[in-house]
Formats: sequence, C-alpha cells, structure tokens
Amino acid sequence: MNTIALIAHNSRKTDLLNWAKVHREALIKYNLIGTTNTSKLLSEMLDIEVKGFGHGPSGGDILLAAKILQGEVQMIIFFIDAETPHGHEHDIQTLIRTAVINNIPIALNRASADLLILDEKVQKK
Repeated sequence: MNTIALIAHNSRKTDLLNWAKVHREALIKYNLIGTTNTSKLLSEMLDIEVKGFGHGPSGGDILLAAKILQGEVQMIIFFIDAETPHGHEHDIQTLIRTAVINNIPIALNRASADLLILDEKVQKK
C-alpha cells in the first residue's frame, strides 16, 4: 500500500484537517503517516489511523526525508505557513529538496493537494 505523509505547520493544521475531511474516503486507501501533532489531530478528529514519526521542529522533517530516501513514502501533503519564519527552515528545505530530487509528488497548499489526491494516475503509482 502506498504511503502519504500528512504535515502542517501549526497555523495551517485546521486547513489540513478541513481538507482531509473532504478527502477522507480517498485517504483511507493509503498508509498515512504524519508528524506527531498533525498525526494525532487527524487520527482523533477523523477516526483514521495516521502514524506519527516525530515532531517537525525536533527533526521530524529530516526523518521524513530519510523515509523518502528509503522508498517508504510515495506522496507528501504539507500545508506550509509561508508567511512565518521557522527555526527549522533548513530542515523544511531539505525535505522539499529530497522530495523533488526523488520525484515524490509534494503538495504545499490545498489546490495542489486536491490535484494530487484526485489524480488517478498518482493514486495508481
């Protein structure tokens, strides 16, 4: 089963939750992982299993990059807060760069997340 990583900065967690509510039926067809707080929120609010793998600012973004390199992640939905500086910005850039270099689809906002989850070619990858 393909794995989707679901991540959101604190100011975008509600946006990701609302997006996931709309796409819940599509999401349950995947193995879902997410950073600690995001996975807990989605699991509790949507009654779906999202396995946590680490807090973003404490190395979670780097852990996800490693999962990409190990071939464990096929898609990333990352609702970023582009207006606020983050102390772990270099980790975020490493994650994005790792996804790009390894040809992993990555959505950074709702519009691109909609396209990824609805694209049957990506779902069958």
